[in-house]
Amino acid sequence: MDFDYITMGHRIKLRRKELNLTQAVLAERLNVSQNHVSAIECGSQHPSFECFISICDILHVNPDYLINGCTHTTNTPIQILDSLNLCDSSAIELAQRFTELLVEIFPNKNNQK
Repeated sequence: MDFDYITMGHRIKLRRKELNLTQAVLAERLNVSQNHVSAIECGSQHPSFECFISICDILHVNPDYLINGCTHTTNTPIQILDSLNLCDSSAIELAQRFTELLVEIFPNKNNQK
């Protein structure tokens, strides 16, 4: 089974741009060349394990997002979590209550009581 480094690189690039980071800034934080970051984003070079973990830390993403496109095994889109990170505590509380209401109104077979 081959790993899809092109898709992972695309996710890195998208997330970097969401955070308004340039390749040069990301490269500096990773202590690698800008050319190396560009090659990772294109999928032509593969980051070392240490570099991959640093990319996740700098971009504030779960490794599962870069590998599989989700933030964890329940496939919660990163956009939802990113949006919540921009909210204050009262908005987070409201989002929690809204989520609980959604689960109550639209239960699925995995969360029925």
